Amino acid sequence: MAFLRSLLHLLWMLVTVLPWATVLVLASIFVRGAPLYWFAVGWLRVALWGGRWMLGIRHRVQGMEHLPQDRHAGCILLVKHQSTYETFLLPTLMPHPLAYVFKRELLHIPFFGWALGRLDMVHIDRSQRAQAFHKVVAQGKRLLAQGVWVIMFPEGTRTQRGRQGQYKTGGARLAIETGVPVIPIAVTSAKCWPRKAFVKRPGVVDVSIGPAISSQGRRADELMAEVEQWIEAEMRRLDPEAYRVAA
Repeated sequence: MAFLRSLLHLLWMLVTVLPWATVLVLASIFVRGAPLYWFAVGWLRVALWGGRWMLGIRHRVQGMEHLPQDRHAGCILLVKHQSTYETFLLPTLMPHPLAYVFKRELLHIPFFGWALGRLDMVHIDRSQRAQAFHKVVAQGKRLLAQGVWVIMFPEGTRTQRGRQGQYKTGGARLAIETGVPVIPIAVTSAKCWPRKAFVKRPGVVDVSIGPAISSQGRRADELMAEVEQWIEAEMRRLDPEAYRVAA
């Protein structure tokens, strides 16, 4: 049954993304910026709605009060990365447009990637590390000045439930360069939507948003160490069973 429900949801996403992405790409000839972004978020809501009713995956959020309240204030969201689920969910939760920093290979995905390429995001070539970071800083400054929040996954790739990846300092370095705070976010998505898994399981995904951490006068390594400590401690609080198994 879980396999059939997962197959049904995959078909749901395929059937809905084709017209949605086509309209977005065509509309991008005339419309850019926030209106196009929120149109794209509409499809994410459709995909999540399908996940709720076809897969039985729901979400529970805490810590929204930690987000900047000033609509002109910028921040960088640094998020635990366990599956595709949080990449779909977070734009639907946040009051500001988000700009993901992602590998440019995603742009090659038919329809989804084409639409992604028409949005104001930061796609990088990971093989060109120095150039990639300069691009992240330049575009990050521009986007933050426009009221767009930058979102990054410091582990770089999806990690298995109960595991901890290596936290890279790129997000902290960008925060220091731009002078904005970072907001750590813990997500237990792998309980229901494991990485690289076709079959999903019903359940509740917890999203915990931590207090803002100032980047003023900080070193990138110590700032990221504080982010890592908060996220990993929160993951063990939210999903203790996974870490007992891992231990």
